[in-house]
Amino acid sequence: MSRTFSTDPELTHRLSRRGMLGVAAGATAAALLGAAATPATAATDAAAATDAAGRGRPVLPPGRLGIQLYSLRDKVSTLGFAAVFAELEKYGYDEVEFAGYTQGSAGPITLAQLKRLARSHGLNPIGSHVGYYSSDPNAYTFAQNLTKVLDDAQALGLKHIGTASGPFRYGSTVDAWKRAAEEFNTYGAAARARGMKFYQHNHSEEFSFATDNPKVRLYDVLLAETDPDLVFLEMDIFWAYSGQFRFSKRPDGTPAPFDPLDYVLKRPHRYPLFHVKDGVSDPANTYGYRMVDVGDGDIDYQRFISGVTRLRGERLAHHWQAEHDNPAESFTFARRSSEHLHSLREKC
Repeated sequence: MSRTFSTDPELTHRLSRRGMLGVAAGATAAALLGAAATPATAATDAAAATDAAGRGRPVLPPGRLGIQLYSLRDKVSTLGFAAVFAELEKYGYDEVEFAGYTQGSAGPITLAQLKRLARSHGLNPIGSHVGYYSSDPNAYTFAQNLTKVLDDAQALGLKHIGTASGPFRYGSTVDAWKRAAEEFNTYGAAARARGMKFYQHNHSEEFSFATDNPKVRLYDVLLAETDPDLVFLEMDIFWAYSGQFRFSKRPDGTPAPFDPLDYVLKRPHRYPLFHVKDGVSDPANTYGYRMVDVGDGDIDYQRFISGVTRLRGERLAHHWQAEHDNPAESFTFARRSSEHLHSLREKC
């Protein structure tokens, strides 16, 4: 499908993922490895310097830094997975989350080859985003081709398989979301039978209110109506804070404040995955933030990540995936995000 970017970043992000198997369509060819490729020692040196300063243990748990490959779709489509994985290895990444399994002009690749290639660069394929539903009966979505989606995830050795589509298939009423939740439970049961976890990735609109009951937040319906043993969540932290900005008041103007971190602290087992995405506060923006590289924004990741990992038994229970929907230079984004996240230390 076409990847023409509109001025609405959330809509573009949501629609460009839906039903996606390839990542090459419409990607802008970017500069080759030259300027973006830097030695891999930056993140290690930053961490060592911070340790020497005696500021506490790293906020980021060992072996748990990943990246959503959607952020690098331009490089995957022009250079191929091998070149991208080699860069990610240099930048200190441990995991990758897929947004499609093809690589455009770099030539065809099988799932078995893709799995081996990732592992050869020390990268653990941790999850993948697939569309929820489509009007096309042959579409690569959970609703239309569940068995094929799970077959591919299993071939890659994934432990998580999910969707970045919101549960809006039947509308924005409480009953509509209950109906979507039933389908998510079905996908979750099928995934669990294969040894995987099904998950849903949020945008800001999930935190809006039901059109038939404006006292009810739709995200709360999703949590209540999905089986906690079958359906998991990947909180996109940027979009959750955008939801906080947009939906801290009900349609009638009465206060309805929430803290995205509180959702996780109350039920940490439901959040195996996170998207670490940053933004500069901008009240004039519809979404409350302008998306920037991780470390350049106002989201307090020292507070958020340490708040989760300090919970008893939770330090290694979660996976943190850096992401930027449309970075200015994707390798630079990946490198700088790793450096920043590795540099964070818990407060003593």
